[in-house]
Amino acid sequence: MRLYLIIGLIVIIDQISKIIIKESMYLGQSIQLVGDFIRITYVENPGIAFGIRIGHPIIFTILSLLASIVIIIYMIYHRNGEKTIKYGLAIILGGALGNLIDRLFVQRVVDFVDVGIGDLRWPVFNVADSAVVVGMFMLIYALIKIEKKEKESQFVEDKP
Repeated sequence: MRLYLIIGLIVIIDQISKIIIKESMYLGQSIQLVGDFIRITYVENPGIAFGIRIGHPIIFTILSLLASIVIIIYMIYHRNGEKTIKYGLAIILGGALGNLIDRLFVQRVVDFVDVGIGDLRWPVFNVADSAVVVGMFMLIYALIKIEKKEKESQFVEDKP
């Protein structure tokens, strides 16, 4: 149940934040939060992550939908698995669904978190993108932890 709550909260926070940006700013507007380091900049991204474009936008929408379905199926069949993996996947799924909603209904994703120094800036992103990155780090951590545990147990079994 917690996993569904996490997924839902990420989608809701992502969509509300995008609505607030669209309703209160004009496209291209930028507001400084922490000097020039952190800004809110309203952009719309018709491509994939970091504005990369691959063919027709519908291709990425279909791939995102398929990836979301695969994550849901994995979570159903491995509901008793490693907690960090389940939570990481839930966070990724929440982010993926947040951006998928944008792609399905407006064919572009609203991005607004703008971080950098002067002209050296990270590509503008949103709550859903952040969730995907946090979820990926959780998965990497879990996989490293599992591999370490397996090596330790193998070492113990191999000892005479």
